Amino acid sequence: MITPRWRVSAIAALVVVGAAAAIELSIGRVPICRCGYVKLWHGVVNSSENSQHIADWYTFSHIIHGIGFYCFLWLVARRLPLEARFVLAVVLEAAWEVFENTPFVINRYREATISLDYFGDSVINSVSDMLAMVLGFLLAARLKVSTVVAVTLALELFVGWAIRDNLTLNILMLVHPSETVKQWQSQGQKK
Repeated sequence: MITPRWRVSAIAALVVVGAAAAIELSIGRVPICRCGYVKLWHGVVNSSENSQHIADWYTFSHIIHGIGFYCFLWLVARRLPLEARFVLAVVLEAAWEVFENTPFVINRYREATISLDYFGDSVINSVSDMLAMVLGFLLAARLKVSTVVAVTLALELFVGWAIRDNLTLNILMLVHPSETVKQWQSQGQKK
């Protein structure tokens, strides 16, 4: 049953997501892929359509964002009601999505990672990323800690195996690029 506090929190979260989408449009992000269509899943990492459709390999990282935000806010703001922490998590994810789509971060991805064809997210992909974070947050709020840890590790390991990239490697390459890691990732992308 959805309580009145959850209804208010859900509305606030939708307003935040809508505001982030509006900001992205105002800074020149495209609403959908320039290819002219929207796919539910786009699984080709080294492609100009990556981060342009509803879901892709990096959607799993946004689920982990939600798990991480839940844990972080539980540590630093556990006295706040869960609904308030939920809205804060959406604000954090929305702020990241806007920042991630600035020329500064886009250029950083292109310089330091294997994402040479990355030109930023479409707005539909960005909104989908925020919703994936919501899923991660809600999973972390409902599941046992051991299950949350297992899900996080499984997602990281699976995506790392599948595309030689994941949230951990993404952060590493943005903060402290490694030529060795970049070469290893590039070798996997050529297959």
